[in-house]
Amino acid sequence: MNERTKCLIIGSGPAGFTAAIYASRANLSPILYEGLVPGGQLTTTTEIENFPGYPNGISGCEMMQDLRNQALRFGTDIRSGMVTDVDFSGNIHKVTIDNDKIIEAETVIISTGASAKYLGLEDEKKYAGSGVSACAVCDGFFYRKRVVAVVGGGDTACEEAIYLAGLAKKVYLIVRRNELRASNIMKKRLNDTENIEILYEHQVEGLFGDGVVEGAKLVKNKGKENEEHYEVAMDGIFLAIGHKPNSEVFAKYIETDEQGYIKLIPGTQKTNIPGVFAAGDVADPVYMQAISAAGSGCRAAIEADRYLLNK
Repeated sequence: MNERTKCLIIGSGPAGFTAAIYASRANLSPILYEGLVPGGQLTTTTEIENFPGYPNGISGCEMMQDLRNQALRFGTDIRSGMVTDVDFSGNIHKVTIDNDKIIEAETVIISTGASAKYLGLEDEKKYAGSGVSACAVCDGFFYRKRVVAVVGGGDTACEEAIYLAGLAKKVYLIVRRNELRASNIMKKRLNDTENIEILYEHQVEGLFGDGVVEGAKLVKNKGKENEEHYEVAMDGIFLAIGHKPNSEVFAKYIETDEQGYIKLIPGTQKTNIPGVFAAGDVADPVYMQAISAAGSGCRAAIEADRYLLNK
């Protein structure tokens, strides 16, 4: 038998839990499914220092537990489970959980986040949170006056390298090709930054260090006659090869951009389907911060409440 709810929230990062807090306080009795990674990407972040209200910093796991407890306090029904299918063709939205249970929801808030793309090295998992990061703005502060590297050749990688250059002693930009894919303005800014060294035609083969990253194993001119392997000492490595929004299961009904980010009606958290809203990184290719995700979760819940009042 199908279950009915006024508000279904999919995802348990800052956007999902904030939406749950607001929806609960609006007496929508929301059901929230946590998804594959309860707490979202932040649970892999050791220390968060830029989220308001935590003057001494807090670990990602602790902060997400705080948000979860706050949502529970107001009555959110938090459950484990993955969305495996959706039917947004009618006024009542049907969401299938774990290929089994169907939830019929008057409103849905999608807050499934985006997953950082990794190189696929075992060492990335080994040093996650101990020298490997996919967010310079989140973690760059911990590498002041130290040596770091950024992997990538697009605008995002250049932006991250320039940002880190303002904090770190030296920044290597590791580029697989023999040129940057970045825009001309970004290339100029990069060249104007003295403590950035670009390593063209380089790839990362591995990382090393005792408990934390102390260096990277690089290969230059891979597959060519002049292939060269060597090690570079560094304290951290930042991956800037893109993010993949977790939107595939909704793609039959929800409009996305070329990268898969959910398109919103400008100035709102509304998708192209009435009664379906999106919040957080799944709909944000620009800011990708916990605080901006939380704010969008608040907006989505308020809009869901207004949608129900106006029905």
